[in-house]
Amino acid sequence: MIPKALVRKQRLWLLGLLGLTAATAVVSMGLGYASLSFDRLIPTFLGQGTFKEEFVLFSIRLPRIVITLLAGMALALSGAILQGVSRNELADPGIIGINAGAGVAVTLYYLFFPIDAGLFLYLVPAIAFAGALAAAILIWLAAYRRGSGLHPLRLVLIGAGSSIALNGLMVVLISAAEPQKVDFISKWRAGSIWGADWPFILALLPWLVVLVPFVLHRARRLNLLELGESEAIGIGVPLTRERAALLLAAVALAASAVAMAGSIVFVGLMAPHIAKRLVGPRHQLSLPISILVGGWLLLVADTIGRNVAQPEGIAAGTMAALIGAPYFLYLLLRK
Repeated sequence: MIPKALVRKQRLWLLGLLGLTAATAVVSMGLGYASLSFDRLIPTFLGQGTFKEEFVLFSIRLPRIVITLLAGMALALSGAILQGVSRNELADPGIIGINAGAGVAVTLYYLFFPIDAGLFLYLVPAIAFAGALAAAILIWLAAYRRGSGLHPLRLVLIGAGSSIALNGLMVVLISAAEPQKVDFISKWRAGSIWGADWPFILALLPWLVVLVPFVLHRARRLNLLELGESEAIGIGVPLTRERAALLLAAVALAASAVAMAGSIVFVGLMAPHIAKRLVGPRHQLSLPISILVGGWLLLVADTIGRNVAQPEGIAAGTMAALIGAPYFLYLLLRK
């Protein structure tokens, strides 16, 4: 039974984070290479803006903000699942190689298969999921030991090594490709929000609509998995089935996000930690907070990145790495 005081605390943080995210989105709408003054935002929303103002807001800024929020939310939830299932506070889909597996699959498809513009954006999440799932299975098998189970440090080391190897494979694959394709893959690897248009949102949204309620429904099971294998089995948790279902959800969330937003690291690491500091370790409370924190973090990173060194800006993935790397080092040294 969760104390009512904690529930009230969570609701207050949810409201606060929703307000913070809305405020950040408003700031993000007004900032950019093509400026849009803040006093014109409401008239433009109401259809009273000029053609340029409506084009900037509805065709450039809003879809980018929405896809960034959705990707950040998916990565944060994926990281929370991985940390819970592996009992490893350093787990992140980017750090342990899941994002890199998705990247290799997307690279192979983009370089060697015919691209249909109408189907490409809907196929990319599925292709990224296949690559991420293959990488996750191989990494998990390499880190697992019969008798001792999954060692947290072994998972991070093997995952980090696999990520480096898979990123190296991507470099090899694009070394002889056409310049246009090399440019796309390079931007994807840097974490550039490339799918910043309404059709990409429609391609990503179904993954979250299905997976987010599924994971939230299993929040209590995730609490039990964090106790350890023997404890979870003793309580009566079907360990293999629950672990497999949650891992599949984590891989699918990460793959669908990076398919549209590029390879982004550390959002899935930081958001669950921040959420647990705010409302405690119970996943029933921390998962919704983690989702909002992840969306807000990536939106902040993208807003800063695209307003630095204009007009090209800095990729959101690069900004997220600059923010998250010191925190990762802090956790590594602390443990």
